Amino acid sequence: MKGRMIVLDHVAGREAAALLVDGKLQDLLVDDDSAPRPSAIFRAVCDRPLKGQGGMILRLPEGETAFLRQGKGLAPGQTILVQVTGYADDGKAVPVTDRVLFKSRYAIVTPGKPGINVSRQIKDDEIRERVLACAHEVGVTDGFGLILRSSCADAADEDIIEDIAAMDTLASAIMADTAGPVEALTDGDGPHALAWREWVEPATVITESGGFENHGVLDQIENLRSAQVGLGGGAFMYVEPTRALVAVDVNTGGDTSPAATLKANLAAASALPRALRLRGLGGQIVIDPAPMSKAHRKQIEAALRGALKSDAIDTALVGWTPLGHFELQRKRERLPLAPLLDAVLS
Repeated sequence: MKGRMIVLDHVAGREAAALLVDGKLQDLLVDDDSAPRPSAIFRAVCDRPLKGQGGMILRLPEGETAFLRQGKGLAPGQTILVQVTGYADDGKAVPVTDRVLFKSRYAIVTPGKPGINVSRQIKDDEIRERVLACAHEVGVTDGFGLILRSSCADAADEDIIEDIAAMDTLASAIMADTAGPVEALTDGDGPHALAWREWVEPATVITESGGFENHGVLDQIENLRSAQVGLGGGAFMYVEPTRALVAVDVNTGGDTSPAATLKANLAAASALPRALRLRGLGGQIVIDPAPMSKAHRKQIEAALRGALKSDAIDTALVGWTPLGHFELQRKRERLPLAPLLDAVLS
């Protein structure tokens, strides 16, 4: 099928969402209850400071621990509100921030940061004025700020106003709920809610049971068990997570032409964001490109930067190593898919 399609379904009892473009799987969200979801909000208790790091270990419900990077001014036993920012490595505390945000499809309410801002991606002055008028019409609680997302550009005024009001009401209730024992105040968005919130471009939405099977999603998920990713022209790369990092090995395959290595490396740069996104991989990414001249490095960096620009997960280009590897640092917004596949497809 041509065009964009969002399929909302369940696999092995787990909520899941898939984004297809021209029939090809571009993004995949599978729920997992083994760790707190990113954006979940907790009332936490400070446990102990980490000397030399400036951070604080916090207590969460059910014996979980969290790590707050900026713990200055906090004391053991103090209760604070925190929000999960990503998934932790095995055996490590859940990463959290005390800068709580309330994010929806059109608006982000920012307690403690007053002011109204419009996404820079909205460049048309008339549209900016229109969405600002919506924000001023509904308003937010004193001391709260508001960010109007790029999705507002194509949204109806009443939808924007309703979204702002709902987020402001939620934020007001949560931010006032500071007293009491450790507790989960929000669970964070599951795959279906995330799909509605983040996949905002026009698409056909499939909600009936069995959608994954009917539209070939299960077959494409099964293919993700392999670390090999085809790059065209016989070239391929392996994307393999280890305990310390994600290794990406680029190969030209049977192509022995003079331009083979550059073509393979450029194709790998273009395909890498999707490969990482679908496999739920983050942290340190180390790319071992096919052997090439140093003169081509700027082309590879530009290709990577361009490919990552449209990727929703924050990824920093770190640079080249003395051995000729290229390093990335990617936010851990998702759990690795491989363990989920074992549970979902076994």
